[in-house]
Amino acid sequence: MMKALAPWKPFRELSTLHRDIDELFNRFFGPEEEWLPTTWRSTAFPSMPTIESFVRDGELILRADLPGIDPKGVELAVEGHRLMLRGERKAKEERKEKDYLYREVAYGRFERAVELPEGVDTDSIKATYHDGVLEVTMKAPKEMAAKKVPITVH
Repeated sequence: MMKALAPWKPFRELSTLHRDIDELFNRFFGPEEEWLPTTWRSTAFPSMPTIESFVRDGELILRADLPGIDPKGVELAVEGHRLMLRGERKAKEERKEKDYLYREVAYGRFERAVELPEGVDTDSIKATYHDGVLEVTMKAPKEMAAKKVPITVH
């Protein structure tokens, strides 16, 4: 009798180990949302909106990807030197097909804190939402203006 050869997948065991450790932590501590500090959750998990920031024409611009989130349920606030973004991605009823359901999208409440640079004019903040992207603009301090640096070639 001949045994079938299977390709060696060196990370298969690590994947199983990772899943086992996640289950152990969930049993002991509960879901990550309950025990991880907010700052870790905001950068480590896909349920947190991804953010980019840049300076353009004297304004600091922050963009947060919020696909599938109703902007009416999003809260934006300045708390000290931080811009706070809070909201919730609500689950929609899905129909199971073939007795399985595959989901990578995370649902539930989220909170994201962004440290604002010193000198930003928080009174000038404006926010718009378009195609799943929240864009927040505010006047940036002059020190944040882009400056070209010449490169010397030897």
